[in-house]
Amino acid sequence: MSNAKEKQLGLHKVIMVGSGGVGKSALTLQFMYDEKTTSLQKQIVYRKKVVLDGEECQIDILDTAGQEDYAAIRDNYFRSGEGFLCVFSITEPESFEATSEFREQILRVKGDDENIPFLLVGNKADLEDKRQVTADEALAKAKEWNVACVETSAKTKANVDKVFFDLMREIKLRKEDGLKPVKIKTNKKKKKCVIL
Repeated sequence: MSNAKEKQLGLHKVIMVGSGGVGKSALTLQFMYDEKTTSLQKQIVYRKKVVLDGEECQIDILDTAGQEDYAAIRDNYFRSGEGFLCVFSITEPESFEATSEFREQILRVKGDDENIPFLLVGNKADLEDKRQVTADEALAKAKEWNVACVETSAKTKANVDKVFFDLMREIKLRKEDGLKPVKIKTNKKKKKCVIL
C-alpha cells in the first residue's frame, strides 16, 4: 500500500554543481538532516519527503562532490537532473568564475535548453568579512542567465531550505507546463557516393 502512495508522489531530481570546497555537501546535509557535515557520512544521492506548497512530494538530491573533474560521470548526472543548484563561495572568486563553465556544460548536455530550472547560489554568506564576490557581481550574472541568485550559509542555515524549495517549485511548474528539455534535431542527410 505504501509503495502505491510513494509512486504517486511527485519526484523532483536536483543536481548540486560547483567547484570543490564551496559547500555543496554542507548545504545538502543541512537541508536533509539539519546537521553539520562532520557528524554524518556523505553519500551521492539523498531522498527526502517534503511538503511543497501544501502537496507532499519527494526530492532526490545528487551531490556531485568530488566528481567535478570526471566528464563522463558528470554528463550522466546532468542528463538525469531536472533542476540545478549551481553553488559558488562568496569567498572564492575562482568558484564564481567556474559557474559559467558549469552552466555551459549543463546546457550542452541538456540540448541548449536555457529554460532549465537553475539557481545560482552564493554560499558561505556567514563569512561576510572574507567576501571576495560582491552581491552585485552575482546578481549581474544571474540577470544575464535569467535565473535567480540567492546567498546561503550552510553554517547558519540561512536560505538553505529556500533554495531547494524555490528550485522544486521551478521544476514542478515546468512539469505542469509540459515543457520537456529541447532536443536538438540534426538534419542528417544521407551521404551519397559521387564518382567524378
